[in-house]
Amino acid sequence: MIWVTAVLAGGFMLIIRRHEQEQQVLLRSFEEAAIRTLNHHRHDWMNDLQILYGYIQLGKIDKAVHCVERIKERMNQESKISKLGIPSLVFYLQSFRTSNSNLELEIAVDHDMQLDKLSPQDGVDLAAVIMQTIRAYQYSGRVSWGDTRKLLLSLRQEGADIIVSFEEDGSMGDPEMLKQQIYNVVQGKKMKAEQLHPSQASFQLRVPCES
Repeated sequence: MIWVTAVLAGGFMLIIRRHEQEQQVLLRSFEEAAIRTLNHHRHDWMNDLQILYGYIQLGKIDKAVHCVERIKERMNQESKISKLGIPSLVFYLQSFRTSNSNLELEIAVDHDMQLDKLSPQDGVDLAAVIMQTIRAYQYSGRVSWGDTRKLLLSLRQEGADIIVSFEEDGSMGDPEMLKQQIYNVVQGKKMKAEQLHPSQASFQLRVPCES
């Protein structure tokens, strides 16, 4: 009995130690991703400020005003993303540009769009589906070296439903294959995937809100 107890205690401690190591690896990975995201945003802001300063020095007021409006619009969009209410999705969208992907993601969020109307599980499911769908676009088709494809992700309210649209800009590979991948992603989830155009790789998710 003493030997069995010692073996069980040793095995239990080994499991705890391994779990702690895995948690440390995940935490380190998250911290590194957060640092990359902050550095990327800082670099973007510095570029914008340098351009604005250059216009002011040259006396090009019209271009300076246009630059300020562009900065305000980007700040507005980032604010809307940060208020979506699902932390994992917010972090994924805000850090996507640091992933060195050949897919350029443009995000449009309706005013005051918040996903906290969904139940916690539906919110987790929706975040997972959005991320997996973006990855499906990211790895679909082929692109030449240096080329970048664009994907517009938009979130809006339509009646009692939340609509998440994915619209391609350029070739995204085989629409039918992408359609099958997206339909597989939403299988078993409380949402419906719809293809917007039969010949294009553009889709939308319709997610019912809880009353």
